[in-house]
Amino acid sequence: VNSDPPMVSVSVRPERYSHDIIEETGEFVVNLCGEDNLQATDWCGVKSGRDFDKFKECGLTAVPVEGMDYAPAIAECPIYLACKVKKVERLGSHDLYIGEIVSMGVNKELMDATGKIDFSKADLIAYNHGLYQSLGDILGFFGWSVARPDVLARRMRSLRSV
Repeated sequence: VNSDPPMVSVSVRPERYSHDIIEETGEFVVNLCGEDNLQATDWCGVKSGRDFDKFKECGLTAVPVEGMDYAPAIAECPIYLACKVKKVERLGSHDLYIGEIVSMGVNKELMDATGKIDFSKADLIAYNHGLYQSLGDILGFFGWSVARPDVLARRMRSLRSV
């Protein structure tokens, strides 16, 4: 939701267990999940932390995160964004938490030789209107719709090798 400082947002229903945790701690971690995490992602989405220890039930490992006092990351997830709440908007059915990213983690196997993240190796998933979908194919780059033909050809050729 913002690039400087880097921020993301999450919306959480007030009756959810995680809502109380975010309210009390002012922290949350966005764990980007890969296809390997699909079953745990779904299970954690339908079961409440009030009733189950989700880490134990799914065989997940909580890891401390730099800059955070409470919220852990999930070691099995390929990428995480650790956030401190900067603003809360009470929207109705959900509360929107805007969090500043204070640190992030990336599985080292996702880094290429130049230090760039190769997201294609993460096999990331998304939840979209009740369905889980893979995020994979690169379809373009910022500005591709107005790029000169030679730039478009060169850039798309280089993206296909990623």
